[in-house]
Amino acid sequence: MTDKTKYYIVEYSALPEVFLKVVEAKKLIESQQALTVQEAVDMVGISRSSFYKYKDTISPFYEYSRGKTITLALKLDDEPGVLSKVLNNIAGSRCNILTIHQSIPINGIADLTISIELVGTSEDMSEILSTLGELKGVHKIKIIARE
Repeated sequence: MTDKTKYYIVEYSALPEVFLKVVEAKKLIESQQALTVQEAVDMVGISRSSFYKYKDTISPFYEYSRGKTITLALKLDDEPGVLSKVLNNIAGSRCNILTIHQSIPINGIADLTISIELVGTSEDMSEILSTLGELKGVHKIKIIARE
């Protein structure tokens, strides 16, 4: 059995606080709001050893999604303009829409599968998903594939 690195997509709320603080410290260093690791860890309230232990193993989802293809499954109301709002929102995030498949609506709900390429976007993928989820007529969003 070979030792391969495994990756999981975990919802933000399920992560231990130390992981979230490591990500926050990394952002402070990248944005130069903290000039040293010690400053960054002091600002977020973790030890340097915790930072170094986890810094290479935890990153926001969007860091791995640049230039990648993400396939989303959405449930939409069968109402005029809902799909248009979804597509405009994705295009407004400067993502490239690769494929779209919408099922025939059943009981007023249509399933939509859309593949997008994250090339020109500077937005965090979680922000894009959050914005889509707030659109009227969008009931569920799920990442079903990532390449």
